[in-house]
Amino acid sequence: MKTIIQKLYHGLPLSEVPPYLLDRLDRLAQDGILKREGDTLKLDSKYRIGRIDISPKGFGYLDELREGFSKDLMIEPHHLEGAHKGDIVVVKRLFSKRGAKAKVIEILERESVVSIGRIKEGQGIKQVLEIRTALPLQLSDRAKMSLGNYQEDDLLKIENENAEILEYLGSLNDPKVDEKISLGLYNKREFFEEEAEQFAKRFGLEVDRCRYPDRVDLTHLPFCTIDPPDAKDFDDAIYFDVEKMTLYVAIADVSYYVQEDSVLDLEAKQRGFSIYFPHKSIPMLPRSLSENICSLKPHVDRLAFTIKIRLDPQSLQPIEEEIFESVIHSQRRFTYDEIDAILAGDKSQLKEGDEKILSTLLPLQQLLLKIKKQRLANGCDFRSSDVRMILDEDQNLIRVREEPETPSHALIEDAMLLANKAAAKRYEIGIFRTHASPDPQKLDTLCNELEKIGIEVEPNDDPYQLIRAIQAKANLHNLAKEVDTLIIKTQQQALYTHEPLSGHFGLGFSLYTHFTSPIRRYSDLIVHRLLKAILRDDIDEQKKIISNAEVIAMRVSELEREATKVEWDFKDRKYARWMQAHKDEPIPARIIDLSGSVPIAQTIGEIAGARVYLIGEGDVTLFDEVMLEIVEVDIATTKIIAKVLEESSNRENA
Repeated sequence: MKTIIQKLYHGLPLSEVPPYLLDRLDRLAQDGILKREGDTLKLDSKYRIGRIDISPKGFGYLDELREGFSKDLMIEPHHLEGAHKGDIVVVKRLFSKRGAKAKVIEILERESVVSIGRIKEGQGIKQVLEIRTALPLQLSDRAKMSLGNYQEDDLLKIENENAEILEYLGSLNDPKVDEKISLGLYNKREFFEEEAEQFAKRFGLEVDRCRYPDRVDLTHLPFCTIDPPDAKDFDDAIYFDVEKMTLYVAIADVSYYVQEDSVLDLEAKQRGFSIYFPHKSIPMLPRSLSENICSLKPHVDRLAFTIKIRLDPQSLQPIEEEIFESVIHSQRRFTYDEIDAILAGDKSQLKEGDEKILSTLLPLQQLLLKIKKQRLANGCDFRSSDVRMILDEDQNLIRVREEPETPSHALIEDAMLLANKAAAKRYEIGIFRTHASPDPQKLDTLCNELEKIGIEVEPNDDPYQLIRAIQAKANLHNLAKEVDTLIIKTQQQALYTHEPLSGHFGLGFSLYTHFTSPIRRYSDLIVHRLLKAILRDDIDEQKKIISNAEVIAMRVSELEREATKVEWDFKDRKYARWMQAHKDEPIPARIIDLSGSVPIAQTIGEIAGARVYLIGEGDVTLFDEVMLEIVEVDIATTKIIAKVLEESSNRENA
């Protein structure tokens, strides 16, 4: 959408208009907002297009989506016409003696189709305030009349288009409401339509390999899965033939069960991704599929879509790659912890039959270490860790556990990278995973910030070499993970695209896609369908998928961002509740951002990962470790405000 809007300022060729925007742009042309100039559409000079920001006082500001243009237009509250923070709108410029103003003419794209409102009462009048901005929400007359049924801090889901109340979510004072808030903010549903649930159950729980004579029978091979201990949906299983230097990556054959345009496909397309909370998942597919018949569980037959990769013993590069439908019978479900213990030499927890599996798995791990070393010669290696929250039965945060990448994680990741690369080679247009080079200006800004704390590097036009130089200096200062976090912030966001573009910068691959997680990612499901059409030489099906690839890639990119925002919003709410309950305690933290109007710290220790905004006087330096006093916590907006009590250590002492 942003690229299309930018082109409208200069002239958008009709041939470049995506099909899903044809009707909308035609309407704008009929209203005189767009002008036809030959075979192009151009925005009339009286209008502007941008994203709305709204101040605490209710005034709107237009952030124009115009390349190289940053002037804001103010929009008075009565000219917002129902637009919310984050919406993409068309405005008409208004000229006044007080400066540049504008009026919303049309809402092109809602940031969200729903809002979450919080009941607040003052002087006997009830208002519904948007939970994140605390700004009043517009309500229909019918919705206003029903407010007497609700109490202070009750939460309502509001439909933005018609301003009606869709659902009562619960009270803000109940920690169990957090998941409803996070899902509701991005209009995500937990439960499936009954028709979809019943359709999914028709497939049963077992696979009879005899019914699939055309599939390659791999049930004799000792496949295994390696996943977190609480995983229930097993997308991938691996087996390595040591003598033939051949890796088998078997992926759940979701596309066999989820046919295009079926009720299951429509649900998956709408969701796009599974969402993972600390205490539960919101799957992309009904659990009877995602956790049963599709899941590559141990000791049962399962349908798989398998990539077989034969590697050259000297170069370690693929010399033969096959993709085919198969039946497998995973012989072991390992957890990451189990594999890490085994790799460290502890075999005390081995079960019967494990030695046979490990006789192939351990040589594979050593081989993948060498392949990873080759990959990092052309890509990036960022040291980071996942933050895992532990909740009690009432969904209160108890503690946080940082989970760094371990050898078992790397084993699976590098096996999946080989499979994803192999899949991407099979087509020229489809679904690719792309990652553009970082903005040189952002890297320059980062270098300037790091220079202030003694991490100095020589300028370098090669972003890979510059990043490695920064990392090397960070190692000397014992700030590897902290600096890597800042480097990641300079990176552009990875996207799904219908063409490979410039490849994947972070991985250093010219061709890359997502093939290995169709249970939880719709992009992978589309890749499977395309690959099957190619294997069948079904030209019509290939053309159909390719013709829709651009729109699907754009949509799944949006859905991926939304799923990530849902997960982080939930975590932020848990952090805020914990801080509210521990306001009287000093909190250890590290300064992570000095670029804004106020410094930002991130908590460390038992409750690591919470972002805290600092107020008050004090001279802090990037990466200083400090003790904080919590001043204010707003559970609705999740904002945590604190002041520095003392510096517990600084970068020199780190």
